[in-house]
Amino acid sequence: MHLGGLVPALSLAARGFTEAGDNLMTCTPVYYPFLHVGKDARIDTLAIPHIYQEGRWTFDFEEMEKQVSTKTKIYILCNPQNPLGRNFTKEEVIKVAEFCDRHQLVLVSDEIHCDLVFNESDQAFFSALNLPEKLRQKLIVLQAPSKTYNIAGMGYAFAVIENPSIRKTFCATRGHTLSEINCLAFYAAEAAYKHGEPWRQELLSYLSKNRDTITQFVRSELSGCSIPDIEATYLALIDTRSAGMKNPAQYLEKDAQVWVNDGAAFGAPDHFRFNYGCPHARVLEGLDKIKASFDRYQR
Repeated sequence: MHLGGLVPALSLAARGFTEAGDNLMTCTPVYYPFLHVGKDARIDTLAIPHIYQEGRWTFDFEEMEKQVSTKTKIYILCNPQNPLGRNFTKEEVIKVAEFCDRHQLVLVSDEIHCDLVFNESDQAFFSALNLPEKLRQKLIVLQAPSKTYNIAGMGYAFAVIENPSIRKTFCATRGHTLSEINCLAFYAAEAAYKHGEPWRQELLSYLSKNRDTITQFVRSELSGCSIPDIEATYLALIDTRSAGMKNPAQYLEKDAQVWVNDGAAFGAPDHFRFNYGCPHARVLEGLDKIKASFDRYQR
């Protein structure tokens, strides 16, 4: 199914497979619309924090089992994960799918960053589309060329839904609430997927340099801050709690004139998200300003 964007698709899923009194589940920190699309369906959202285990952020399956109920109808997965930068393993995705199957949840897998995985030869991206057939019966996979090929302004995404019944419900929910897709968006998407692979490889190489720069900088220059290993995306979530900085995004915007995303919106207070999908010189400029601002704060 062709769509005008991924966030509307999340809203469609929330509205199509729930009713009053139900809820949806997702894991935080996560891209903030995940935490709000339930409002479109007038349902609650169960936000289960990810846990840090063996040097990686992963799922707290024990807590998920505690929180899930017969009112839970949907699980929304973000993979690759924004803002944690995880490229979840095949085993992790299967375990999430088994959890959904066990509790009869519709699994909505947002895979918009799937083409932005580093070190693909070491760990290739595992799409939910590759799950065993039994685990694909209540599956909606959402993808788009927008992030990888910088064509978000075209407003094009798509849903892959194997089960006819799930596809029918999802499509019917759309009704007349979404605008038509511009014909140029179809051509842009086709061109990106047909001819964009050399460019994508160059992009990954460039982003990898930016990723390594920000990771090393935070760990060596920003005392009390931490950053996870980033396996995918062009986004870094930086933890300032041990540095004693509250509301770092607001502070940095005011003191350093550096605009970063407030981690609280993703379910991670006292963190900030740094977008390094930009020229390397701009990354260095931003990091230098952030360090100077931190130094002033800690005097």
